[in-house]
Amino acid sequence: MSKKMIGDMMRQAQKLQAEMQRVQEEAKKKTVEATAGGGMVSVTASGAGELVAIKIEKDVVNPDDVDMLQDLILAACNEALRRASQVVNEDMSKLTMGMNIPGLGGMFGR
Repeated sequence: MSKKMIGDMMRQAQKLQAEMQRVQEEAKKKTVEATAGGGMVSVTASGAGELVAIKIEKDVVNPDDVDMLQDLILAACNEALRRASQVVNEDMSKLTMGMNIPGLGGMFGR
């Protein structure tokens, strides 16, 4: 492998790293929402994988059925985090699809 090819690969890898950092920073600003129980529980998560809001309708709060409320919250949280991860993976895969770096093309899904 020539020095030029190695230099080109290094520049491409550095560019990819900078772009990945940029996408990760942008992802922190993105949010997704998921609901459970027909919208009775709503959870918002950021692309950074953090829950940023939970909304629970009063009608679903029943002291005699706490288990159901817990299940709805858990389902909405898991779905919101899954969607947030999916958004980040889609953004990352857009970066790596155009790069000709062996092994990275499918690294982030698709």
